[in-house]
Amino acid sequence: MTTTFKLCNCNRSMPIDGAAGEKIGMVLGTASLPVATELCRHDVTSYLEALDGVDDVIVGCTQERALFTELAQQKGSVAPLHFVNLRETGGWGAGGKQALPKMAALLAAAALPDPEPVPVVDYRSEGHVLIVGPADRALSWARRLQDQLEVSVLLTGYAHAEMPVERTFPVFSGGQVTIAGWLGAFTAEWRQDNPIDLEVCTRCNACVTACPEQAIGLDYQIDLAKCSSHRDCVKACGAIGAIDFTRGDTRRSTTSDLVFDLSDTPLLGMHQPPQGYFAPGTDVQKQIDESLKLTQMVGEFSKPKFFLYKEKLCAHGRNGQIGCTACIDVCSAEAVSHDGNRIKVNPNLCVGCGACTTECPSGALTYAYPRATDIGLRMQTMLAAYARAGGAQPMLLIHDQENGATLINRLGRAAQAGVQVDGGLSGVPARILPIAVHHTASTGIDVWLAAVAYGAAHMAILTTGSEAPQYMAALKRQMEVAQIILNGMGYAGSHFSLIEAITPQELDVALATLHPAQVPAKIALFHVAAEKRTTLGLAIDHLKSEASAAPEEIVLPAGAPFGEVQVNKQACTLCMSCVGACPEAALADNPDLPQLRFIETNCVQCGLCETTCPEDAITLQPRLLLTNAAKQPTVLNEAQPFHCISCGKPFGTAQMIANMVAKLSQHGAFSGNADRLKMCSDCRVVDMMANRQESTIADLKRH
Repeated sequence: MTTTFKLCNCNRSMPIDGAAGEKIGMVLGTASLPVATELCRHDVTSYLEALDGVDDVIVGCTQERALFTELAQQKGSVAPLHFVNLRETGGWGAGGKQALPKMAALLAAAALPDPEPVPVVDYRSEGHVLIVGPADRALSWARRLQDQLEVSVLLTGYAHAEMPVERTFPVFSGGQVTIAGWLGAFTAEWRQDNPIDLEVCTRCNACVTACPEQAIGLDYQIDLAKCSSHRDCVKACGAIGAIDFTRGDTRRSTTSDLVFDLSDTPLLGMHQPPQGYFAPGTDVQKQIDESLKLTQMVGEFSKPKFFLYKEKLCAHGRNGQIGCTACIDVCSAEAVSHDGNRIKVNPNLCVGCGACTTECPSGALTYAYPRATDIGLRMQTMLAAYARAGGAQPMLLIHDQENGATLINRLGRAAQAGVQVDGGLSGVPARILPIAVHHTASTGIDVWLAAVAYGAAHMAILTTGSEAPQYMAALKRQMEVAQIILNGMGYAGSHFSLIEAITPQELDVALATLHPAQVPAKIALFHVAAEKRTTLGLAIDHLKSEASAAPEEIVLPAGAPFGEVQVNKQACTLCMSCVGACPEAALADNPDLPQLRFIETNCVQCGLCETTCPEDAITLQPRLLLTNAAKQPTVLNEAQPFHCISCGKPFGTAQMIANMVAKLSQHGAFSGNADRLKMCSDCRVVDMMANRQESTIADLKRH
């Protein structure tokens, strides 16, 4: 199968001509590509002819995606369609004439096969929405939404408002409200803290009339600051029983598919709330916008399952001891939680940021949308095509598919239109290759170092202000470690940048300040692997082989995923608790000798060995060891074996037996028989059975 590419210079606003089409075709391995001037208008016949077959069709335009898609549907075409933005990403702007290598790179990436599909997470919403907030706000929106959705209302506070004349939707009241769940499966709990239970109240106004302090309004809630507790309202309510000042059971709960939280402060404080939860607060315009979204949240929905979890690699815990908590700490959706020795990820709460996979030192959590292998292949393809087209010193710009892509498009348009801001905007530089991902926190040190090994002279990540603070901190930490590694090997310059921009002007300034850094003279040929540590090993080995400096080790900051384990030999008894705790097989014993051995390349610095050690003999030292010793087992501590004083069989170590004798010789079980502590388990039993003068459990039972 072949791929058909359709190029257009957009009414000659981009410097793409016949010569450019010929060169791009050569880079892509096709014939010379014809360049249209008005592919969406006068030259549309050329596009329609490309739809006759079954091969992929790639259109170098995203603005008219809807038109091209509709034309394909009208024609009944089965050819797969792909669209790539060549205009705003580089064809427009000050560097447009030098952007041909970038265009070739973008087209080559668009021609890659689609990534393998991932599992999906399903939701079902019947449209039952719980509106929470002060009475005036909540009841007003309930009246507006009741025709589109099944409404329930939970009133909080005592802002007076009239109840609806007809009981067309349930109304509750209370405080201490908690919300949990996700789209289609929310649970709300609260405390019934007002004497009037709105679920029971018939709104007959008997209590309103009876109250001498006028503490009850048409919201049928008692203002306890005015109430003098004479209980006339209770008498007036009579057999209805809606008013109870001594109510014991105050906990209430309900379920819903959606939550419309109109509280002044959102009830859910996480940065990324679950799908189906909307909290516009007091902002009227935001209330309107969110209410429109609510009405669209009825039916069946699905999203990708963004992560893969390999439990056997997880360094979270062992034997009740907690080690690595990086994924739990960074998740802004509170989707990752402690689950014994492992972690648990709730796919319904996960929003796909990927920060947990970026922070995971072992690769137990990996990102699946797209996978690291897919990102790696895209980077390799783009960089290779860029080089074949004559480009030099390429830089990569990671951005998300929504806010980041929109900001890049705005910059490209402003640059082409000649917007004058401090001398005008330049647009996206010709050597910067944009790569769209679902979320900018989803790539980490493994992908970044691989990119440098592939020849990327800089890796920038674009954030637009919507990212959680912990994501920003995590990206900065990862960049710091990666930069220290590269500089430690002698690669000059700054290879990584975290761009924070909201306006096209800010992005333009930030992109203009990026400069290429030193890369290996020989480009790496390995592919990004599914396993994070494998990719890191391949990237570091290649970078080391091409480096100008050859240090034996590079000191890294705390929290780095590489390092050694240091053992205080005076304190260590070789009990091997650390070996049982290590999830990565970095620590091991020797079945033939009392030895504690360590393979540094396996260590992820999770700290489980340090936490588990009963003698506090272990400390961690972050570093990257670049010699072959990192992959070989080294002995951290060893001792001569202690031989059983009865049979001579080796068991334990001399230090361990000495410590045991010192601690247990006065114990009742060994008092007067301390030598048994120096025997192996078999000889200890034989000695006990041979001494008939000792009392045994059987003797005690006979008495």
